[in-house]
Formats: sequence, structure tokens, C-alpha cells
Amino acid sequence: MGGKQSRSFSNKELNEVSVSQTRKSIIRDDQPSLSSAAERIRRHTTVHFGYSTLSLAMRGLDGTPTELWELREVQKLNLSMNCLCSLPPALGTLDNLVVLNLWGNNLTSLPPEIGLLKKLRVLFACRNRLSEVPEELGSCTCLEVLSLANNQITGLPGSMATMHNLTKLNLSHNRIVHIPTCVYSMKGLVFLHLACNRLETIADQIQNLVNLKILIVEGNSIHTLPKTLCFPQVLRTPQC
Repeated sequence: MGGKQSRSFSNKELNEVSVSQTRKSIIRDDQPSLSSAAERIRRHTTVHFGYSTLSLAMRGLDGTPTELWELREVQKLNLSMNCLCSLPPALGTLDNLVVLNLWGNNLTSLPPEIGLLKKLRVLFACRNRLSEVPEELGSCTCLEVLSLANNQITGLPGSMATMHNLTKLNLSHNRIVHIPTCVYSMKGLVFLHLACNRLETIADQIQNLVNLKILIVEGNSIHTLPKTLCFPQVLRTPQC
């Protein structure tokens, strides 16, 4: 998720925007208004393949500028490779988001307001410290690609059973003992990555995933596979 930017967005400039609210209380006459500060960030959005795109990747951010959440026109937002531990409820105001990249932060949770992102189609939240996923994520029924790899997740909320448009789900490198029941209702899945978890069995319900073409389960403790996986109409495996 990237695209060319009109010019470099320096860490110094971003930090100035981030602390504007604090400094405003001390030197009110010298600081831009909230809308002016938001405009400074807006100047760094680009149009990439027809989408309004903003990348704040690799900025060393441990928090997000308050003004960021005013930019409701943004459709692709890249916050990857920062030091974020949390996201504010204001995330839900960016209701035009189609792609959200949170890869490589220190997030321990996702805000419930993520469920307000009704247009979201791609969510990368891999390589964080998530131990659970909010029920509200199930409201993002337009999601097509979801990566929660390299976290500390043990399961998924049942609300995610409504994600019938999801085609790619990556849950690898987590702490999952049983495939979450909701996964068997994701009938649009083509790709399911469950490697390096704590699985011991795969339920017969795997046959419900009639469109599944790729299933990766290496690095688990699985002793037997369900017979349904032997039928080519259920799953295609690469030939050596």
C-alpha cells in the first residue's frame, strides 16, 4: 500500500502536528487551528489507483495526531512500522477507509469503533500484540482480506461468521488451539493460513468452505486430517 508522495513528510513536521493541542493551551495565538493542522496532513495525501492515500509508515509514532481523524476522505491509510500501542475511538470517523495497514506496531487491542468502517476491504494487523479481536469487527462485512498473523490470539468472536466476502484469512503464528467456529461460516474463503499455532485437529466442518483452494497448517500438532480434505472439490493442494 503505498504510492508516490508529493514530498517527504518529515518526522519533525509530524511531531509538530501531534503536539499542537498541548502547545495550544500554552501559546494559543501561535498555533494553527485544528482544521489548519489537519490541512497540513491533508497536503501529504496522494491519489493512487483512484484512491485517496495517506502513508505515515515508519515515522516512529507512539500516538496518532488528533487531526488525522478529520480526514474523512482518506481511503487507504498506512500506519505500519510504528510504535503504536493503541488506536483512539476516533478511528471510526474515517468511514471511507477501504484499506487499513497496522502492520508492525505494538497494538494490544483494536477499538470497537473499527466496526464503523463499513467500506473496509483490507485490514493488515499482523505483527502486533493482539490477544483478542473485538466483536464489532464482524460488522465489517465488506472485508475481503484480513491478516492477524504474528499476534497472541487464541480465538475469534462469533460475530465474524457474517464475513461472507472474506477470501483471504491469515491467522498464522498465534495461539489458536481450535479453528474458530466462525471460520467455517466464511464460505468465500479461498486462502486460509493457520500455520504455527497449537492446533491438534481440524473439524469436519472444513468441508463448508466450498471455495477453499489453499489451506496451510504446518507447524501445528495435528495428528489426523478429516476425510473431507481428500476430495478435490473441497481443497486443491499444490503438486510437487
